[in-house]
Amino acid sequence: MDQLYGPEEEAFREEVRAFVDAELRPIAPLIEKEEKTPREFMRKLGQKGYLGVLYPKELGGTNQGIVYDTIISEEIAYVCPAADAMRGVSTVFSGAPLHRFGTNDQKERYLRPIITGESLGAIGISEPSAGSDAAGMKTRARREGDNYVINGQKHWITNGSEADHVLLFAITNPDVHPHEGMSAFIVETTTQGFVVVRDMPAMGLMGGRHSHLRFDEMIVPVANRIGEEGNGFHVLTDELASERIDICSRTLGCARRLYEESLKFSAQREQFGRKIRSFEGISFKIAEMKVDLDAGRLLMLRAARMYDKGLPVVKEAAIAKLFLVERAFQIADKALQIHGGMGYSKDHVVEQFFRDVRVFRIGGGTDEIMKYLIQREEYREFGLTG
Repeated sequence: MDQLYGPEEEAFREEVRAFVDAELRPIAPLIEKEEKTPREFMRKLGQKGYLGVLYPKELGGTNQGIVYDTIISEEIAYVCPAADAMRGVSTVFSGAPLHRFGTNDQKERYLRPIITGESLGAIGISEPSAGSDAAGMKTRARREGDNYVINGQKHWITNGSEADHVLLFAITNPDVHPHEGMSAFIVETTTQGFVVVRDMPAMGLMGGRHSHLRFDEMIVPVANRIGEEGNGFHVLTDELASERIDICSRTLGCARRLYEESLKFSAQREQFGRKIRSFEGISFKIAEMKVDLDAGRLLMLRAARMYDKGLPVVKEAAIAKLFLVERAFQIADKALQIHGGMGYSKDHVVEQFFRDVRVFRIGGGTDEIMKYLIQREEYREFGLTG
């Protein structure tokens, strides 16, 4: 990979990999089998400075950029996707909007503790009746003096029951289009009226918490609004590029693990008196997996390097995510096929990652939403609107 990453980036990868092997690999089975949350691992990431690569030094970050964040994400997800989901949702999904739109006081109170690992964040967008259609959200926030009173629900909120605060989106003006009537708030989870209905059982990412939340006459100070009232949809859409790049790197880590497990297994497993790698039905799958893995990395890196240069990456992030999440699931399917019955066993990492990788085709925008964005941006760039 030295043609894709510079010497400093490669040295950073080796550093992160050693840290993950020492601190995460020993507890990864507990996260999967006993659904132990990796909260302590998050604190250790913060102590090492790995939660602040997107953020300036004055906030405790390292200001290295999103390419470095993708390296961290990939190496963590290679060992435990659930741990990286917890990290990414806190530091990228909820952290990036705070950094870009928060006041200095909000950054000190909420972003700095995320960077140090002392605090865990979540982001509240999806609702029982509003997933891909974020503009259809029903959660309402009405202004009363120096406070907002919030009522509504959010579901499938990763980190929801574990988080110290949630970046919450709600409609503040129902009389206009949601694009103009939505606002964003930082809500501390100890606030009266913040209710964890339940952690929703899921097929993968064990150890993570995916929560159904309810807000009953929850009072939030105006000082906790992010940006201006009515600017919430802009805050939301601005965050999505970094979120999708983050999901790409997590998916890439899963896909790389599945590929390497298959490569090693096919070189050792014998059937009919020879290694199964000698059968085209197996070796051709390995070739296809490698092509998809490398192509996905290139697409992710293009979007990440553009992001670090401050360029618009709506289309490039969508292309990278669509390709990687679809191909990663195909890689998972091929990995299971190569491993046969062993890959179907819950004692094997292939079975786990087969389940884990599927959710990335939903979170951060479904495959269908990615296709919509890609075609929309293409028509715009060719001047074929209307």
